[in-house]
Order: sequence, then structure tokens, then C-alpha cells
Amino acid sequence: MLGLDNFISMTENRSFSLYRTLTASILYLFGLVVLLWFLYKTISVVILFLFAIILGIIINQPVNKLEKRGMKRWLAALLVLGAIFIVTSVIGILVVPVISDQIDILIGNIPSYINSITSHLEHLLRKYPELSKNIPKEQVSLGSAMPSLGKTVMGLGSFSFSILGGLFVFIVFISMIVFFVGNPRPIIQLYLSAFLPDKREKATNALKHTSTMLGGWMKSNLIGGIIQAVLVFVFLSIFGVPGALVWAALAFFSELIPKIGFYIMAIPPTLVALSISPATALWCLVFFLILNEVTADFLMPKLRSKTMNIHPVSLLFLLLSMGAAFGIMGALLATPMAAIIKAYYEEFYLARFPEDHQIENNIDEILYGNDK
Repeated sequence: MLGLDNFISMTENRSFSLYRTLTASILYLFGLVVLLWFLYKTISVVILFLFAIILGIIINQPVNKLEKRGMKRWLAALLVLGAIFIVTSVIGILVVPVISDQIDILIGNIPSYINSITSHLEHLLRKYPELSKNIPKEQVSLGSAMPSLGKTVMGLGSFSFSILGGLFVFIVFISMIVFFVGNPRPIIQLYLSAFLPDKREKATNALKHTSTMLGGWMKSNLIGGIIQAVLVFVFLSIFGVPGALVWAALAFFSELIPKIGFYIMAIPPTLVALSISPATALWCLVFFLILNEVTADFLMPKLRSKTMNIHPVSLLFLLLSMGAAFGIMGALLATPMAAIIKAYYEEFYLARFPEDHQIENNIDEILYGNDK
């Protein structure tokens, strides 16, 4: 009788344990679904927060240098943020109106640019008729291949949001940066608390490595972008290409988009130069090719040194992935995300293994095999 009671008790305990396990699994699954749904609905906010933290980490570096020299944290943050605000405001007041006027002129002259390019292409085909063998007999103008300005404006309008909403988002974005730079300790404490105590040293090293890479990335982009912008403005002004300041601004920001920034910088002004003459477009193309070679092979590696030693294939993969998922904001975050992934991969994964002195030989064996 006692054995039967024990058997019944054990059965009830197992049933209760199974019930608790099943209930916990359902609750965990429900919580995971709710979390994923919440992230899906707020992904734009998460991306904005990530962008604010990245900028905060970059701005935090000069603030830390001033603080180490004995300056109060709030004063150092105020000086750095104030300097950024003043420089941005001066550039906005002096440059933005001119760029806006040039953009208006460029948009207004689009039909004449298209007609001029079409005329040059038709002249080229008449001069070299062998080039037109594979072109359909029906004449297709360049203007017909371009979307109408009305459709383009309507398409851009679908991505716009209200001025009030945009202002609110901008204020919140700037506030996140200011609060992070002014008092980063609570955020860093929250970050470290997400790791187990024995992993916090690795988390610290990974964040320090990330900060170094992001600082090098921003510094190189600012210096390289300014040099490119000045050279583009001077060259296009000499050759009389319309919108020189617009294309200079495009050249400045093109460095933020890895590897394909050259095409964003070079193609639009070259097409506008083609509306002037094929010779001008050729000189424009040669200039951008030389500029890209000098900046990509000499200038940027010197500026970045070893702070951003990331393979171009990795950057392009993240650029396509982030761009496809989050648009232009994702493309801008591609390089910082590559730096973050590299830092944490090296600290939490590669650091677990002893240094492999044969890895270069193994790579050569894979590349060359028996031909070595």
C-alpha cells in the first residue's frame, strides 16, 4: 500500500513538473513573440538609438581627452558639443543656401541637360555608325527613359513625414547624444550588466576597440571628405560644370558609404558634364578615377592606419544587407556595424584560441595548392 502511495505521489510530481515546464515554455514563447513584434514595430527607433549611441561614442573621445586634462565633464561636453553646433551652423548658413540654389538650377535645367546629352549621343552614332548596329531602329530618347519630374517628386513625397514629427524626432535624437556624452556612466553600467561577471572584461575590451575604430573612421571621413570636396569643387568650377558646390557636398558625404561612394560621387557630375561636351565629360571621368585611386590607395589608408582593418567584401556585404533592410540609414551604419561586429568577434570568439602561427601557410595552401 505504501509503494502504491509513493508511485501515485511520483506520478503526480512528474505531471506537475511537466505542467510547469509546458507552462514556462508557452510563456517564454509568448514573450519571445511579443518581443519580436515590438522590435518589428520599433525597428526605426532602435536604428535611430543605435546611430545616436555611435555618434555619442565618437563625440565622447574628445570630451574624455579634455576631462583627463582636468576639465569638468559637463564643461568639456559643453565645449565639444558647442563647437560642433557652431561649425555646423556656420556651414549651414554659408553653404546650404548656395547648394539649395544650385539644386534648383540643376532641377530646372534637367530637360536641357537630357536634350544636350541625347544630341551628343546621336552625333556620336552618326560619326561611328557601327556602334548603332545593336540599337533598335526605333529612336528612343534619353528623356523617355527618365521618370517624369512630377512622378519623382510624388515618389519622394511618399517617404516624407510632417515637419512637426521630423522636428520631434530630431530633438529626441540630439537629446540622446547630449545626455550620453554628458553622463555616459549609467549607459555603460547598463551595458556591462547585460554580461555575466566573468565576461565583463571582454565586453570592456570590445567596446574600447569599437570606440577606437569608430573614432578612426570618423576622423578619416572628415579629413578625406574635406579634401575630396575641395578638389571636386575646384576642378568642376574650372571646367564650368554646373552645380559644383552640390557635387562637392556629395563628394564629402560619399566617404560615409563604403566602396560604392565613388560611383555616387562621380556619375552625376559626369553626366552633367556630358551635357556640355563629351570632352568635358571625359576629363571629368579621368579626374574622378585619379581622385579615387589617390584617396582609396594612399590617403584613406594613411588616415585610418590600423584602426579600421576590415576587408572590403565584409563592408560591401553589410552595406547591401543594411541598405536593403533599413534604407539610407542602414547604408550609413554599415561601416560602424562592421567595426562593432569585428571587435566583438575578435574579443569573444577569436581570443579563446591560441595564436595560430601556421595560418598564413594554410591560407597559401588553399590559394595556391600544389602550384606554390
